[in-house]
Amino acid sequence: MKIMVVSDTHGHIDEALKQYYKLNEIDSVIHLGDSYKDALRIEEAVDSKVIYVKGNIDGEFSENGYKVIPMENHRILLTHGHMEKVKAGLLQLYYKALSLSCDIVFFGHTHMPIIVKKDSVLFINPGSLTKPKGGSLPSFVLVIFKDDTVSTEIIYP
Repeated sequence: MKIMVVSDTHGHIDEALKQYYKLNEIDSVIHLGDSYKDALRIEEAVDSKVIYVKGNIDGEFSENGYKVIPMENHRILLTHGHMEKVKAGLLQLYYKALSLSCDIVFFGHTHMPIIVKKDSVLFINPGSLTKPKGGSLPSFVLVIFKDDTVSTEIIYP
């Protein structure tokens, strides 16, 4: 299963995202907020259901502004990350993942891509396609689940 993970598009859908989706047999798209309306536009553009959570720009300031989805023998926590204060580090997010029995976390908010594993938890931030920060380039992440393995790649379109 191939998953395209995007975040922090802020009202702009990059044509490269649509092209990559069509050329690479993507099974699902996950959007991590800022702006969730972009998730709906992506859904129309690629003719596939997009799973999304809202971010701070979307007005989501609830401790319950996240989703947990089961996928390929994993439990994945989807969150924008602002409520878990990810700009200050991943510790709060790490404990939230553990409390929800999640072994993978997709989050955004920092506009900088990162893939890092702490103990049994894999953290994935796709960065931002339209407003990258910290010297990073526009990006999203491809996650592939195959034979009980998870592979990830930051894509710079």
